[in-house]
Parts: sequence; C-alpha cells; structure tokens
Amino acid sequence: MRSIFSVFIVVALVYTRVGGADDDRVILILGDSLSAAYGMELGESWPSLLQRRLTEHGYAYRVFNSSIAGDTTGGGLTRLPRLLSELRPAVVIIELGGNDGLRGLPLEVTRNNLQTMIGQSRSIGAGIILAGIRLPPNYGKTYTEKFTEMYAALARDPEVDFIPFLLEGVALDPALMLDDGIHPTAQAQPLVLQTVWQILEPLLH
Repeated sequence: MRSIFSVFIVVALVYTRVGGADDDRVILILGDSLSAAYGMELGESWPSLLQRRLTEHGYAYRVFNSSIAGDTTGGGLTRLPRLLSELRPAVVIIELGGNDGLRGLPLEVTRNNLQTMIGQSRSIGAGIILAGIRLPPNYGKTYTEKFTEMYAALARDPEVDFIPFLLEGVALDPALMLDDGIHPTAQAQPLVLQTVWQILEPLLH
C-alpha cells in the first residue's frame, strides 16, 4: 500500500473547462485530488458528472475544474485571484484543506488561507460553497476534532454554503474507496455528486 504522503505528492493538474457554452455562467471548482479525477477517467469524476447533470436539467452553467492532486490551501490561495479575474464565476466551490491536514500543517494557517479565499470569492459577488474534509483517526483525536471544527467555524459565515463532509456515505465503505483509504473510486462519484448537488442546486436559481 502506498503511504499517505506518496499519494498526495502526485502532480496531476485538472485545469479544464468541463463543458457548457462559452456564454454560460461559470461554476469554479478549486480543489485537490478528491476533485481531480484521481485514479479514474476524467469523464468519471464528480465535476464531469456535475456538468452532465447541469445540462440535463437545463441550467446554463459550465463547470471549470481547477483541481490539482496534492494541492494545499496555500496553493489554492495562490491560484484563485487569477481564476476569479479571468472567469468571474457565479459560484466557487472550495474543496481544499485535506492535504494541509495530512501534512500536519498548523490549523491557523489553513483556516486563514480558506478565510482569505472565501473573502476573495465574495468580493466578486460569487456564491461560495465550502466542502469540508475529515482526517483519518490515526492523526489523533485532538487534531482531527479541531480540524473538523475549523470548517464548521468558517461555515458560520452566513454567505457561505457548507458541505460538512464531501465524502459522506463514501469514506467508510471500503467498496467505494481506493486501496489507499483516502480517495473515492469511480463508482463513488455519483454519491459525491449528490452530496454537492444538494447544496449547489439552490444557488443556481
């Protein structure tokens, strides 16, 4: 089995317009390997499934997936201003922080980075969705609990819509996880999409 760190240093950039027409409003996904089609075909990932669902439901939005396997909140903070300037997204989904936690980075740094990205997205009038992540229990009860609470605290902002756990209903099912115990399989992607969709769809109206 690969170690946690070897899994997360994979550099696999998903920086692509998934679909939609050029004049559609943009949903920007700023994430890591959980959104970057890690271990599967690009078209099987939940961002690709999201574009398909938007089209099927008649929503004039296109998904721009800027997710990098191994990325941290620091990396996202570096990339976000240019993405906001160029895309002017209607919705920003922030799915970052897992790698910060797996590397044991100070929670204050991670929280400040997420808070800054929320503020930057708000400054252009975008709807904001924060996707929470949970760490494996072997990182210690104190750290993991504080890590989870960090997301909940950020989500108390009334302008932030919150997904408490992106892998709800997936992470504890071995049949839906890769052997590393961290990444969901292709078969799990529809479930991840449904978790996102429940929070995202009200913003589309």
